[in-house]
Amino acid sequence: MAAITGTTEATGTRGPRPSRKRVSLPVWRWVILLVAAVYFLIPLFAALRFAGIGAFRSVISEPGFTSSLGLSVRLAVVTTVITIALMLPTAVYVHLRLPRLRRLLEGITILPIVIPPVVLIVGVLQIAPGFLKSTPYLLALEYVILAMPFAYRAIDAGLRALDLKTVVEASNSLGAGWTTTLFRVVLPNLNTALLSAIVLTVALVLGEFTMASLALFETFPVWIVVNDQTSGQVSVAASLLALFVTWLFLLAITVIGTRRARRTGGGEVTLFTVARQQTRGES
Repeated sequence: MAAITGTTEATGTRGPRPSRKRVSLPVWRWVILLVAAVYFLIPLFAALRFAGIGAFRSVISEPGFTSSLGLSVRLAVVTTVITIALMLPTAVYVHLRLPRLRRLLEGITILPIVIPPVVLIVGVLQIAPGFLKSTPYLLALEYVILAMPFAYRAIDAGLRALDLKTVVEASNSLGAGWTTTLFRVVLPNLNTALLSAIVLTVALVLGEFTMASLALFETFPVWIVVNDQTSGQVSVAASLLALFVTWLFLLAITVIGTRRARRTGGGEVTLFTVARQQTRGES
């Protein structure tokens, strides 16, 4: 037996390997990808050539750059927190308790897309309290309204893909309360949906110009337009820098969300964890 084994190892013969199937994309898909790449990359390359490398060095030293960018980032954080805090419990409660109101809620959340932002900000400035008019965080409340259609539909898509009623009933049967069920069972199953809602909300806030300019607050998009009147190259460099920063910010959110999803696992593992902790508490 040893001789046979040695002979086999010496000759290097091995069992048949499973054949790997090469996944090939159709030609028309490569054509679409090429056209899309040319459509997006040529304007970026032209803007980069126009601005020049030296313009990126002077952007950071321009007056108002740090304050406007910091204001936009703060507004993005506040808007995202408020939007998720409002949309997530509302969507979960409607799916569980009031499924007949789902169509009505979809119609209500789509109104910010129908109503122009100019009308929204002019109306808000007329009726907003004085202490809110003097603070830029009034924009955060407006951005929550603008982000509502995108955030709600992202969360709603995640809830539709999840058997929410069965998961909640299983968690309740294991002794978990509503808070534990929401944070330990429902949220781990909505990582992708919440990540999509966060990405859409952050992208909207970092690129919004109309409301901020009419409310006389200098966010980063408003700062770019103001500087465009004095230095076109600096304005283009700032626009490219804002684009790259937004990409990096969204990439960081995606990486963090993906790692968290891998750590938490699926709904079955979460239910098992809840059951195990409930058993330890009873013992």
